[in-house]
Amino acid sequence: MPKEKIEVMIEGGKATAAPPLGPALGPLGVPIPKVVEEINKKTSDLKGMEVPVTVIVDTVTKEFEIKVGSPPVAALIKKELGIERGSSEAGRVRVGDLTEEQVKKIASAKFGSTEPRFINQVMGTARSMGITIGQGELTEEEKKAVEEARKKVAEAATAAPAEEGAEGKPEGEGKGEEEKKGEGEKEEKKE
Repeated sequence: MPKEKIEVMIEGGKATAAPPLGPALGPLGVPIPKVVEEINKKTSDLKGMEVPVTVIVDTVTKEFEIKVGSPPVAALIKKELGIERGSSEAGRVRVGDLTEEQVKKIASAKFGSTEPRFINQVMGTARSMGITIGQGELTEEEKKAVEEARKKVAEAATAAPAEEGAEGKPEGEGKGEEEKKGEGEKEEKKE
């Protein structure tokens, strides 16, 4: 029984017959609407997250099997807390707090188990994102620190492209005479 494997990344609960899934399944002769429906059922609890999906098709019988991978731990943490990103200054600026129950829920969703090694992995990822475990809601002061840190990152991102340019100097200004001569000689040779 020859089998074909198709691996795609799909937003949870939003699979469609459009690319990348439809064109990959079409030549295999499987009922695409049924595949899409099954994928959406299996990924409905992961809405808003990109999820790896593998469709295994038996090319003789046209039967299919769907395997859904799990999103990264960081994505599960962000979904659980309803935040867009972790802290840009983890260890200094706290952006959220998980309860021990939430940690267990994430470990169970990602690894299918709440063994201590999996719980520790979730806790380590949370810590690296500036998220604490069991310390309670953010204070107003901490919320302000998060906003200030995000503003600094945004300012640095907008300032970086300006610094990469010629810093407002006309072309050729700020170069030594030897560099200017070298440019003139190159232009003459091109003619």
